[in-house]
Amino acid sequence: MSFRRVTALSLAALAGAAGLVGATGAAALQADPAAARIESFDNSLLEVMKGGANLGAKGRFRKIAPVIDSTFDIPLMTRVSVGAPWATMSESDRAALVKGFAKLSAASYAHNFDAFGGEKFTIESKVDTRGPDKVVQSHIVPAKGAPTALTYRMRQGAEGWKIVDVYYGAISQLATRRSDFAAPLAAGGAKGLLAHLDALSEKLLK
Repeated sequence: MSFRRVTALSLAALAGAAGLVGATGAAALQADPAAARIESFDNSLLEVMKGGANLGAKGRFRKIAPVIDSTFDIPLMTRVSVGAPWATMSESDRAALVKGFAKLSAASYAHNFDAFGGEKFTIESKVDTRGPDKVVQSHIVPAKGAPTALTYRMRQGAEGWKIVDVYYGAISQLATRRSDFAAPLAAGGAKGLLAHLDALSEKLLK
């Protein structure tokens, strides 16, 4: 992974990241299923990072895409990012946008986490509860330099705990997505947004 690239990311390009548990987080992972989900995701992410240039952008995409699907609540995140227009869309348009959102999320990881440079990732031992959600705090720790905090909001569903939002600093990924989606939605509705998602994904995978 290029840490320089990660620290420069906007949440419009970052679907989420976390890392391997540090010594202080071991008990939390054993006791808390939300933290354990993050650890599992991060193990997979590290494999992709270590594959780096040998996998290529599309190879990294193919490897991370099913992990994104099992770790993030993509349908919920898509609906919240689209906002009010979601209510008037057809089921086929909704399904297409969920698929496009998932593709963009995986493409973002494939593009941004493209190599391994000795980084390590930690999860804080304390997992907070906020209403129906849990909040898992993690840090990306480079080989040299200060760590970067990433906060994950998670919600339990039929498939267990999944990520529903990511905070980079104080900025919500869903809020950033919603802002980014507003113009293509206004100009072309669901089809306009889908074209926007596909264009972004293809650019990231070149």
